[in-house]
Amino acid sequence: MIRPAEMQDLPALLSVYGAARQFMQQNGNPTQWAGGYPPDSLLKEDILAGHLYVLEEAGGVHGAFALIFGDDPTYAAVENGAWLSDEPYAAIHRVAGDGAVKGVFSRCLAFCKSRCGHLRIDTHADNKVMRHLIEKSGFVCCGVIRVADGSPRVAYEFISR
Repeated sequence: MIRPAEMQDLPALLSVYGAARQFMQQNGNPTQWAGGYPPDSLLKEDILAGHLYVLEEAGGVHGAFALIFGDDPTYAAVENGAWLSDEPYAAIHRVAGDGAVKGVFSRCLAFCKSRCGHLRIDTHADNKVMRHLIEKSGFVCCGVIRVADGSPRVAYEFISR
């Protein structure tokens, strides 16, 4: 079941994101979420804004993601490419699973696609697992964007037909 995250989910969310960071470090992507990203302050902001969702199964939280409607400042400029459309979109951010439940990304994506037919997502070039999942899900690579600290991310877009 996917539901909006609540403040009481914070300990479970920190565990999910910790497991995701460890997975990335062990699978060739040691820098994307280094330093404890996302911090609990950002997760709290997402919860209060209604952007953060959890995947709950067997009585526990095993996945999380943010779905944010509206223009995302990090997507304002694209290097080495272009967006497919300038129409309104929602951005998917901070997708994570703890490894205990399979199919977190596919469930996240089904949820997001049911709410918006125009989606954007990005990930680190070294995040080969996520890039594979994004690409096999019908997203088109549109170039490179820069996140708040200036580091590059591969940017993707999906438009339902």
